[in-house]
Amino acid sequence: MLVRDTGAGIEVFLQRRVAAMEFAAGMTVFPGGGVDKRDADASIAWAGPSPEQWAEWFGCEVSTARALVCAAVRETFEESGVLLAGTREAVLEDTGPYQDVRQRLVSREVSLAGFLADAGLTLRADLLRPWANWLTPPQEGRRYDTRFFAAALPAGQHADGATTEAESSGWQRPEDAMADARDGRSVLMPPTWITLTEFAGFATVEDALASEREISKIMPSLVRDGDQVRVVVEKP
Repeated sequence: MLVRDTGAGIEVFLQRRVAAMEFAAGMTVFPGGGVDKRDADASIAWAGPSPEQWAEWFGCEVSTARALVCAAVRETFEESGVLLAGTREAVLEDTGPYQDVRQRLVSREVSLAGFLADAGLTLRADLLRPWANWLTPPQEGRRYDTRFFAAALPAGQHADGATTEAESSGWQRPEDAMADARDGRSVLMPPTWITLTEFAGFATVEDALASEREISKIMPSLVRDGDQVRVVVEKP
């Protein structure tokens, strides 16, 4: 989740997925995607909490944790143009010179580690915060064990909708995004809805990112109620 402060409160960057997508078609979602096996490359220049620390937070192997963080950085750049990288001393403010590489990352012509090495950039894991771990219900045909991250929009950078996976993109207050869903103007999956509810409870991005989070796996249940199916979420 990319978040930023405004005079009206926190805003979150959201995208409405194109109808042709195999998963969550037409849904309003946060930027994200799957892990590329090359995301586990241990040679990547890294600053911030170590892969070992991320493994502890997410309850997984160190190599998996490294891949998850790299995938979060790569997918955020691919889908929104925001790059959580720079040097150990400073965060990148202008991503313009790397837009051609952005498309090569999408097509898998290059890996994140290779791109950052060629550009002399360091992955800034300190810009990310672990937020949640959601597991798709067993009744679903396609299942995902998904880690959610939060990150503030770096100063000087801009999020865009230049991705073929989204028909529209933009910033919204969590309250407004949920109102759109309640009024039928958009559709939110349970993890997105609950995460927006959580962010709506904070006054600033700093407050949200500084909040204590205990990451436990959350798996919703699908319960049939007559001719309808309800999604039941029991948070740990």
